[in-house]
Amino acid sequence: MCKNYFILFFSVFTIAFLPSNSFGQKKSKEQIEAPLKTNPKLVVGIIVDQMRYDYITRFWDQYGDDGFKRLVNEGFNCKNNHYNYAPTSTGPGHTSVYTGTTPAMHGIIGNDWYDKTTETDVYCAGDSTYNSVGTTSDAGKMSPHRMAVTTITDELRLHTQMRGKTIAIALKDRGAVLPGGHTANGAYWFSNGSWITSSYYMDKLPSWVEKFNAEKSFDAYKKPWKTLRDIKDYVESGVDDNAYEGLFKGEKSSVFPHNIPKLWDENGKYEMLKAVPFGNSMTADFAIAALEAEQLGSDDITDFLAVSFSSTDYVGHKFGVNSKEVQDTYLRLDQDLERLFKELDRKVGKGDYTVFLTADHAAIDVPSYLKDQKIPADYIDWDSMKANFNQFLEFNYGTTDIVKNFSNYQYFLDHKIIKNLDLSVQEVQEAIAKELLTYKGIDRTYTAYQMWQNDYTHGIPYILQNGYNQKRSGDVLLVLSPLTISYPKTGSTHGSPQIYDTHVPLLFYGAGIKQGSTVERTEIDDVAPTVSALLGIAFPSGATGTPIVQVLE
Repeated sequence: MCKNYFILFFSVFTIAFLPSNSFGQKKSKEQIEAPLKTNPKLVVGIIVDQMRYDYITRFWDQYGDDGFKRLVNEGFNCKNNHYNYAPTSTGPGHTSVYTGTTPAMHGIIGNDWYDKTTETDVYCAGDSTYNSVGTTSDAGKMSPHRMAVTTITDELRLHTQMRGKTIAIALKDRGAVLPGGHTANGAYWFSNGSWITSSYYMDKLPSWVEKFNAEKSFDAYKKPWKTLRDIKDYVESGVDDNAYEGLFKGEKSSVFPHNIPKLWDENGKYEMLKAVPFGNSMTADFAIAALEAEQLGSDDITDFLAVSFSSTDYVGHKFGVNSKEVQDTYLRLDQDLERLFKELDRKVGKGDYTVFLTADHAAIDVPSYLKDQKIPADYIDWDSMKANFNQFLEFNYGTTDIVKNFSNYQYFLDHKIIKNLDLSVQEVQEAIAKELLTYKGIDRTYTAYQMWQNDYTHGIPYILQNGYNQKRSGDVLLVLSPLTISYPKTGSTHGSPQIYDTHVPLLFYGAGIKQGSTVERTEIDDVAPTVSALLGIAFPSGATGTPIVQVLE
């Protein structure tokens, strides 16, 4: 009996004297003061075209303190960040970063693709209903109309009642148009010696852009491309004179220095600047000019500056990921980033802006080089494969017209012919997939029926399914064997679902960002939701990614 009275007394005492928040009645001071959102004056989104993650670690000792190292040392580094779809190319990459979803949802399934409705090839940013602004060529006939969902830049504009500004800049049109979203105040790209835009955004270039073009400051970059430092110090890349690199027209060997003035006319004049690191410097120059002229980050309403550095892609394609040229390009880009960050510090204020940096895809090492190192790698022989495939089609279906198009490693079939032959589309897809699997260089095949019927959660089929758009994608999907590509014997490329094309950097820095790193897997469609959560705004309309909780304060 005494024991029961003691238990009753202890229970009453405990209830009476426990802190009130033990029952959820009161929040701690820390909980009360936790910010609802971060309100940077400016968000700067940076995409480095064709940047592998290991370019951070490989060239680390050669970088300065205020470019890549500032982002890593003072920001947050997602070391295991991947594209979770294929094909891994520029248009889908930029779109996925800014929409927080994959081609299955946003619809940009390639840089170009076969449109099943119009039965024509279409370009991801092309739009003939608009006119060029700043040029008499067709280079400005662009818009984001093929992108089916909103971007983080759109959502920020909507959240601020269109008072927050979005400016998007890249050498490539698609590198500006797609990140800028549907509501950008301006998107600019470089064409034949001028920064131009589309009548989708404006009818006339702003005076500051006209002035920038008139000053021709980029003429200063028409100079020999020498290494930034002594080439003997570039021990992180292969020998300069090798058989794995492409040539500029007029060159006899791909060694430093590259005489840009001498090669100028044969290589497209100003267009040549895109294929050397000075194209990135021009981009940084223009971004800094936009920062000043558009007064980005000058008030408490958050603005957005989207910048894509495209020259890294051109250099990688021509010279390969192990080249001295790629190393020099990244060392120079590091200096361009430093210039940009210092201008942001000065004009916006350190701690008043947020940056993320990632890539639109990575790249494979040159297979001919890998083969010489006794690593299994190869090139696919499309001509031989096509001849055998056409024989198969003729024998089984009496015509090769049953295939309407091949693009982005997908076969598009003519469903009308299949119906007229009293065949099942599913059976034809499976028969073609099985045939293609017997060819050298093909690692696996999947059908549209499989993409429709299954819910893949990991591995190659998961990546393919995220890239498969039911209205736009093809009937049979191919995956080449690992380290096998469709490309010339020199230079690097991308596009596959393999890890060398999917593993890219993801760095966050600035207002609202923790300092640290993670090796947990993150995926590219997590970027936009993370920025949305940081800003306290709506996620893009098709977002399938989730915020990376470790990044946010």
